[in-house]
Amino acid sequence: MVRLLICLALPRIRHPTQFIGFCCSMDTAPNDLLYLTIVFTSERYDLIIPVFLRPSGTECTSLNWKATMIRWQAYHTPQSIDEALGLLTRYAGRAQLVAGGTDLILDVQQGNHPVPEALVDVTTIRGLDEIRVEDGWVIVGAAVTHAAIERNPLVLQHGATLAESCGVVGGPQVRNVATIGGNVAHALPAADGTIGLLALDAQVQVCTLDENDLSCAWQPLLSIFAGPGRNTLGPNQMLSAFRFPQLQPREASAFDRIMRPQGVALPILGVAAKLAFDPSLARVVQAVIVVGPAGPIPFRASGAERELTAAETFDDGAVEAAIEAAQQQAALRTSKHRASKEYRHEMVAVLLRRVLQKAAARARAAASQ
Repeated sequence: MVRLLICLALPRIRHPTQFIGFCCSMDTAPNDLLYLTIVFTSERYDLIIPVFLRPSGTECTSLNWKATMIRWQAYHTPQSIDEALGLLTRYAGRAQLVAGGTDLILDVQQGNHPVPEALVDVTTIRGLDEIRVEDGWVIVGAAVTHAAIERNPLVLQHGATLAESCGVVGGPQVRNVATIGGNVAHALPAADGTIGLLALDAQVQVCTLDENDLSCAWQPLLSIFAGPGRNTLGPNQMLSAFRFPQLQPREASAFDRIMRPQGVALPILGVAAKLAFDPSLARVVQAVIVVGPAGPIPFRASGAERELTAAETFDDGAVEAAIEAAQQQAALRTSKHRASKEYRHEMVAVLLRRVLQKAAARARAAASQ
């Protein structure tokens, strides 16, 4: 074992021309790779230093190390949507909206996103962190965290699939700060929160600042996706909320996924569904099925939905027909970090069977109460 001594000198937050230092020591094997992240943040100064250390030989003084710094020049906390969009317009593409920052910081750190000149924190905007019922819709603010969604009574009652999908995002620390708006805006086809929202036939509210005129309009959720990691929002637009219908009698939803634990849980495949039954509870009259990742944007298995609603009864035959249709329609691919195309093909059957049976059982149980 090697006793490793690490010393760093960092600028004081309030007085950047003055330095503070600290040292720590740890025991490690000579070939171990250590990873430390030191974070200092304030409204005036932000510093994130990921440090990779690998001891060479047996002497603590022989170290190969690499350190990088991420630095933005300004951090804004607007109190309204028009103020936030006004800041984006003022910076003309050099500013970035941020809420939890769990995606943005990693993207910048890994070189997948340029360092923004300014961050615009939308979590200080009143109403964006609220969940409420309005005119038959459950409205979820874009700055609501995954942790808040997974335990919210309204979401649990009317959108169980969303609560379940948000409950498996990252780990507890990520869910405590990551927001549903960031999950959707990041536009990944495997995003759990997005899959849950789509199964509820959700809509998204997009706010636009045109000169000094602010307008907000609801539109289908799928309309904002342009491709993997790309959305259709302009530099004068932001997401403000999502909404889905309150649950009606004989309706229910469910979500399930298979993941590969690797530091944080990496989704291999996620499936969500919402079913509505006729008064006899024997036939599905409406179905929404979402599979991800199964294409460049979040994917609705419309063929599987048609199989369920065309069937005379919801039975094993109808479920297997829906599974076959979903497998044929899904554009699955092999990912070297997650799973092969063939494995995902088999998991469509496993997960869709589970989700459909779970949603059906919930709808029938609720109707019997």
